[in-house]
Amino acid sequence: MRIAVPSETDPAEPRVAITPDMVRKYIGIGAEVVVQSGAGLKAGIRDADFEAAGAKIAPSGVLEGADVVLRVRRPAADDLTGLKPGALVLAIMDPYGQEAALQALAGSGATAFAMELMPRITRAQVMDVLSSQANLAGYRVVIDAAEQYGRAFPMMMTAAGTVPAARVFIMGVGVAGLQAIATARRLGAIVTATDVRPATKEQVESLGAKFIAVEDEEFKQAETSGGYAKEMSDAYKAKQATLVAAHIAKQDIVITTALIPGRPAPKLVTAEMVHSMRPGSVVMDLAVERGGNCELSRPGEVVEIEGVKIVGYLNVAGRLAATASSLYARNLFAFVETLIDKDTKSLRVDPNDELVRATCLTRDGAVIHPNFLPKVA
Repeated sequence: MRIAVPSETDPAEPRVAITPDMVRKYIGIGAEVVVQSGAGLKAGIRDADFEAAGAKIAPSGVLEGADVVLRVRRPAADDLTGLKPGALVLAIMDPYGQEAALQALAGSGATAFAMELMPRITRAQVMDVLSSQANLAGYRVVIDAAEQYGRAFPMMMTAAGTVPAARVFIMGVGVAGLQAIATARRLGAIVTATDVRPATKEQVESLGAKFIAVEDEEFKQAETSGGYAKEMSDAYKAKQATLVAAHIAKQDIVITTALIPGRPAPKLVTAEMVHSMRPGSVVMDLAVERGGNCELSRPGEVVEIEGVKIVGYLNVAGRLAATASSLYARNLFAFVETLIDKDTKSLRVDPNDELVRATCLTRDGAVIHPNFLPKVA
């Protein structure tokens, strides 16, 4: 069994899909590992580090004979030249609204798995790439906010006077939001947070932050069985917006993390709200790649309006490339291990396995995932 790890073709992607410690684990289950030369450099991993762990380094042709291909981002059809039919390709596929890309992926003959579709069940926790990467993004966004904010985070009592603590408001309390709360608290900020899911109130308060929300009947029902946020009614959005607008005007830093799978990011921070903030305040938009939670954010840019910075960094988890790669590589290994027959040390993909059903996008030249089947006219 041959595991191939090509370099990422997106110049803005510093992560890599395997680390030396995972190379050893793949070899331990009977695999041969081939890594493209330079694949790990942006994550601080040299070719020599991979070789020392037992991997082979190839300058090109890394996909030849590969049974499994590990990537961070969805490959384009050109990235799969030389791939043998039926080879498994594992990556963060970003499949929503990408019909043409999925068809091209199917046309390559790959059996493609979208790691971000991993079901949130106990068995799959160690494979949950969304959680591992969002956790890091939640930490990093606070560090970036501290850099952009021109004042100290904690309250400081000095001979020259008292420095007040920064007020930080987290919008969206998923994995990223909870880590952002914890990080901002560790830095000494006064933290508040909001989310439409009632279960998050206790989580927020357990971290020492204050929960802000309109807690009516709709709010009490605002969570799917999978633990994701539901789309709220316009009436609720209006009430929540009024409460939030008054709160934002008093904040130094606003961090937005709200995303609903398969949909554009909900607009939580309006231009009017931004204009109400004091000069020197900062808005950090973690949802900018999905359209943004702030009306004024722009992907990959720092916009300044009346002294307020709106930060739209892309791939925030990738700003911690070494750590993000390490966690992502562990997620991938945990999943690949379920696809291998331990006796024969060969691939054995069970199409009826709940993990396979949830994540498999393409097989035998066609898109097979029910959520992404081609639309019939």
